[in-house]
Amino acid sequence: MASSQAAPGTVLITGTTSGVGLYATKSLVELGWRVITANRNPLKAEEAALKLGLPSGSPRQLQHLHMDLGDLESVRFSVKSLLAQLDQPLDALVCNAAVYLPRLRRPMRSVQGYEISMATNHFGHFLLIQLLLDNLRSSNRPFWNGTSWGVESPRVVILGTVTANNKELGGKIPIPAPADLGDLSGFEEGFLDPISMASGKRFKPGKAYKDSKLCNMITTQELHRRYKDSPILFSSLYPGCVANTKLFRNTPKIFQVLFPWFQKLITGGFVSQKLAGDRVAQVVANPQFGISGVHWSWGNRQRKNRQQFSQELSDRVTDPKTANKMWELSMQLVGLN
Repeated sequence: MASSQAAPGTVLITGTTSGVGLYATKSLVELGWRVITANRNPLKAEEAALKLGLPSGSPRQLQHLHMDLGDLESVRFSVKSLLAQLDQPLDALVCNAAVYLPRLRRPMRSVQGYEISMATNHFGHFLLIQLLLDNLRSSNRPFWNGTSWGVESPRVVILGTVTANNKELGGKIPIPAPADLGDLSGFEEGFLDPISMASGKRFKPGKAYKDSKLCNMITTQELHRRYKDSPILFSSLYPGCVANTKLFRNTPKIFQVLFPWFQKLITGGFVSQKLAGDRVAQVVANPQFGISGVHWSWGNRQRKNRQQFSQELSDRVTDPKTANKMWELSMQLVGLN
């Protein structure tokens, strides 16, 4: 094994039927990792993987698990099923799945009655992480530092976005409104109908997505604070603007046509699904990314061979008082407190 290299491990990744999650799956399998995917439709995930030439019928390389992140009971059942079948602990968890429904006029509700983007993007992943922390702590992936063997730290990796970080231009765009959880009164009041926003204010579907991604990034920072003595490393990343994924399938058709070209020709932010997937795989597998509490980025303007860096985050992401309150209320709303 080459100098300073960790052995492949086992990773669970959500949202792999298309886009970044699918290509991250491909990249990790090619690196020798055993990949377990979690999707509402595992058959669709398998079909998508087969189209990319990934193995079928080989659970030691790739297997597909049913999990509906918008239903907390489905998350619980799926984790219980997963833990019963694992012969070794997970070495990494990638929280990638997301729903984006910017054209809704009224909030769509989860099985538990929560607004669907927050339910899926934040609450489902938040519960999933909590249920897998003990298993991840038991990871013992070998690491060769060039002179001796050690154990590589397990990782929890969460996909973030520029739209949730107002230290970046994308996070300052006022349409429909910047990501902002306010005083979290919506969470405090139970987040059930008629409440649909974390702040308790009027429903804005595009902002609901941004707020859920802000919660994802806050979760990473709070995990790092609460478990700084844990062997687990917690990080988030923005791999670049993957403007042609199915995340945008619910936007107007003209937007779906023009947005990728705008990102390619005007902003320079466009990255391919393959490159974004490769970057997720690097954050999971590469020892260079073995730092907890970092939000990895490659910048808003993409250049060939650009290297990763630790992106500065806004107070809305890093404020410990807000993070603690969001954490405690989220624990209540997912039924863990």
